Amino acid sequence: MQDRVLSGMRPTGALHIGHFHGALKNWVRLQADHECFFFVADWHALTTVYDDPSIIARSTTEMVTDWLAAGLDPERATIFVQSRVIEHAELFLLLSMHTPLGWLERVPTYKDQIEKLKEKDLGTYGFLGYPLMQAADILIYRAKHVPVGEDQIPHIELTRECARRFNHLYGREPGFEEKAIEASKKLGKAGKQVLEARVKYQQDGDAEALAAAKKLVEEAKSISAADRERLLGFLEGSTKQVLVEPKALLTEASRLPGLDGQKMSKSYGNTITLREEPDAVRKKVKVMPTDPQRVRRTDAGDPDKCPVWQFHLVYSDDATKQWVQIGCRSAGIGCIECKTPVAEAIVKELEPMRERAEPYLAKPSLVRDVLDAGNARARAIASETMRDVRVAMGLGA
Repeated sequence: MQDRVLSGMRPTGALHIGHFHGALKNWVRLQADHECFFFVADWHALTTVYDDPSIIARSTTEMVTDWLAAGLDPERATIFVQSRVIEHAELFLLLSMHTPLGWLERVPTYKDQIEKLKEKDLGTYGFLGYPLMQAADILIYRAKHVPVGEDQIPHIELTRECARRFNHLYGREPGFEEKAIEASKKLGKAGKQVLEARVKYQQDGDAEALAAAKKLVEEAKSISAADRERLLGFLEGSTKQVLVEPKALLTEASRLPGLDGQKMSKSYGNTITLREEPDAVRKKVKVMPTDPQRVRRTDAGDPDKCPVWQFHLVYSDDATKQWVQIGCRSAGIGCIECKTPVAEAIVKELEPMRERAEPYLAKPSLVRDVLDAGNARARAIASETMRDVRVAMGLGA
């Protein structure tokens, strides 16, 4: 069984190359080897743009088109919209009943965002609770991995704490041990290995035995999802594992600044979008600021003080980077010459994206079809989790 990966983005409209190098390129790579779920976080968008929700719908289509242009394949990954899977909201509500308030208030990004978005009234329950909504987004799919940057690790830790607390409070299934042993018998010879590994781990603390047994259980095709959860909980000496504790899949932060050297952001007007036309790319790169000390063509420069060099680090090979370092520091090349390889590399990178986007731009209903299919697949898995959650909490099937 493939490990399940989940990630999402708030709908912000057309995406730029910073989004590609910061997240999408990694998503495309992950879909080849994992069961991936990627969602439009429209409810999360409402936590900060609740006063103007009209932008969400149009931004959703534009953003998903960019996802598809970047290489996400709806045949290999489930692409869906958060608000079309109502189970997200139900799990968020149920988790809120027993999640301590202090857990939410200590999330670093909570205070950071309030400070950065001073013009917004963010003293709302929705904004305080958005980390818990993120936890529900992950836990509803029992995702094993969540690709995040370092700044998002506290959110994954909160999610793990929520899963652990839920399993501790509600994983006391009647006849749990007997059901777990019965489940092990369905594994055949592997079941005996699993039970032996349990003893080694619980008596001797043998972590390797535990890891090997977990792998046998997770890869078994002869047991149901409920039996798999029982066995995983039984192995560790806990109760039934209703919700899975995810792990952060740390992704390398994008090294691309904006065209002006600041953070790349539409609000700064310093971006190149994923479907930017070649001439527009060349024009934008051509007017990028350079080392302020290099006023004349004959002045020597310092690439480390130039925003263009940051693009060379991403787009250029070693030979080109060496050419830039020597040529800039000796005034052997001019700034326009230095920018040309960057512009052409970006044009080349975006060419297949524009081509992949064409059928979706010509027929927008194709994007709706992708989302309809993804929403249905996501609902099927989310509803299965919620049945288990309801039973565990005594709310019926």
